[in-house]
Amino acid sequence: MNTIEIKKDYTTRWILLLAILTAIAPLSTDMYLPALPEMAKDFGVSTLMMANSLPAYFLGIAVGQLIYGSISDRIGRKKPLVFGLSLHIVASILCIYVDNVWSLFFVRVLQALGSCVGLVLARAAIRDVMDTNSAAKAFASMMIVMGVAPILAPTLGAWLLYFFSWQSIFIALFVLGVVSLIWVFFGFKETLAEHRRLKLSFKQVGQLYSTILKDRSYLFPMLAGCFSFGVLFCYINAASAVLMDGFHLNQQQFAYAFGFNALGTMILSAMNHKLAERFNVIQRLQLGGIIQLIGAILLIIVGLFPDFGLVLTMLGLFMAVAGIGLTAPNSTALAMSQQGRQAGSASALMGGLQFILGLSSGLILNVLFWSPVMNMAISMLVFVVFANIAIQATVRYQQQQSVTI
Repeated sequence: MNTIEIKKDYTTRWILLLAILTAIAPLSTDMYLPALPEMAKDFGVSTLMMANSLPAYFLGIAVGQLIYGSISDRIGRKKPLVFGLSLHIVASILCIYVDNVWSLFFVRVLQALGSCVGLVLARAAIRDVMDTNSAAKAFASMMIVMGVAPILAPTLGAWLLYFFSWQSIFIALFVLGVVSLIWVFFGFKETLAEHRRLKLSFKQVGQLYSTILKDRSYLFPMLAGCFSFGVLFCYINAASAVLMDGFHLNQQQFAYAFGFNALGTMILSAMNHKLAERFNVIQRLQLGGIIQLIGAILLIIVGLFPDFGLVLTMLGLFMAVAGIGLTAPNSTALAMSQQGRQAGSASALMGGLQFILGLSSGLILNVLFWSPVMNMAISMLVFVVFANIAIQATVRYQQQQSVTI
């Protein structure tokens, strides 16, 4: 398939497929959140202990992306997609039958190793066939579709829990995996031509990762996107404790609140297209970082003055999470713009670091000792500050290179 064909398809079925593949991993987290208290009760552990399955899942995603990235640069994008989706399907079945929390942790890592394949290869496939500006629009369009996942997933999970047991969530994820695998098998055409594939040994793969990280045109926007995305993981890890335990929302109310905050990402992703008419990629990236910073500061205020309550908490969360709708597509487009044949490895590094930060956010929340809101706010503020530092480093580098994006 050549570039022209893909650009035509990207507006319809192709971008929808990539969005669904990318959404499998977050769906496997977001549908699961309302079930944490019920699962904790079934396994005889605390909700906090059960929530530690989230960092375990993030660990699997981080490791898996690093594996798929280099492999896909060597053998193409489609075969790893088929393998990863198959692993996701098998692990989803195993999740239904686990009988203790440690078995669940292990199987969730396996599930993550499968479901993460879409995260890394969707970015790589877009970079295979598009320039920077087209890629930024494609990533934004993909995030609009992806934005539906965190809006609908907790609600779907809550309603499944209303009628069935928590195992029904993993049955739904199994079905999603089967549908995606069939679609990939028959509808995904290879984007990395044979002559563009890298023939690397394991040692050379390590050297390639090192070389990519030394490229400042990649490093700075990659770090900006990863730290910005870390805010979302802080939210995911802390949401149940803040909204259900802290503000006493029930499962359905929690699902609606979670979806409301995720809606912000979808809105700003949609606005990214319109803003592109007046602002360049760098400026849109800066705007997203500022919005996230304001949101984190509002949450710090709630942590200091609890009487502000749920309304200001929701506003702060909305802004902190919504800003990702601008930071994610634009930082990704910048980071991937010069990567060429090594797009899979570059995408894997970005995705791997994102989920390592997701793992670290869970660890940070476990050691902080203030209220759930304050713990979440402090974690978010740390990530947002580092994201904005990386954004400014990106700006300075682009100015030094005199590149007009």
